[in-house]
Amino acid sequence: MTAPLDAFDDRMLVPSLPVRTLGSRNFDFSRQVAVMAVVNRTPDSFYDRGSTFGLDEAVAAALRAVADGADIVDIGGAPFAPGPELAVAREIERVVPVVEAVRAESDVVLSIDTFQPEVARAGIAAGADVINDTTGLRNPAMIAAVADSSASVVITHSLAEPRSPFARPQYADVVAEVRAFLSARAGAALDAGIPAERIIVDPGHDLNKNTMHSLALTRRFGEIASLGFPALAAVSNKDFIGETLDRDRAERVYGSLAAAVVSILNGARILRMHNVAPAVDAARMTEAILGFRQPAYLRHNMGESND
Repeated sequence: MTAPLDAFDDRMLVPSLPVRTLGSRNFDFSRQVAVMAVVNRTPDSFYDRGSTFGLDEAVAAALRAVADGADIVDIGGAPFAPGPELAVAREIERVVPVVEAVRAESDVVLSIDTFQPEVARAGIAAGADVINDTTGLRNPAMIAAVADSSASVVITHSLAEPRSPFARPQYADVVAEVRAFLSARAGAALDAGIPAERIIVDPGHDLNKNTMHSLALTRRFGEIASLGFPALAAVSNKDFIGETLDRDRAERVYGSLAAAVVSILNGARILRMHNVAPAVDAARMTEAILGFRQPAYLRHNMGESND
């Protein structure tokens, strides 16, 4: 069942609320960029190709991301990309043990990448703080699952049913249409009782979009951020970067960092990235350039020897 996608008047959206509490951590998104690490406990994830499919490997990857400076760890048990459907019980078996193990070791913000309401509920019960729904809360049961909890939610734009192909997506104006979708879904979330301070939006780079669409979303990311909710950019190692630079998946890190920095400059405040350490450096450097944070130290040409 799909929740209605009615037009929503942006003027009804609440003003921006930059200070957010996610789990036990506070973020001031007027001056801060959070890095969300990606850990997929799947044998067919598009980037890691199953390297974190095992439970021990997934937990180790999550804790390594924390050590590398990740603010959020996003744990997935079923890809959005086309492929066979995964039973809900099996997805829960993949995700919940990782949440429990990481929560026992860290207060990092934990996110569940799922479009299944039952998985969301199980993940929240196990200690997850965020639900990352790549279908944009189209299932009313997912809206209820989040509304009944204290979890935040990432509302992502996509067009296809999960795990289903969507050939040759067409848009008259991809940014305007994505923005309208996110506005409508945020309105549905507000109407269902999910408070504005628990909503995050994601334009869904490459999700039912071609390379030109994703480039436009990056270039005009400010139009997404103008909705007033913290905006997430999931640009890491995606096909639009590979096609733009003619790079295989293993060679897209630098292009991913460039896309991430441009997204920050245009208003993104959460970066969903596979390569955590370089992404953290890129985010912190961009914060400093924008005047959001001070350098770690000042020594160069400050009256001390530079030797």
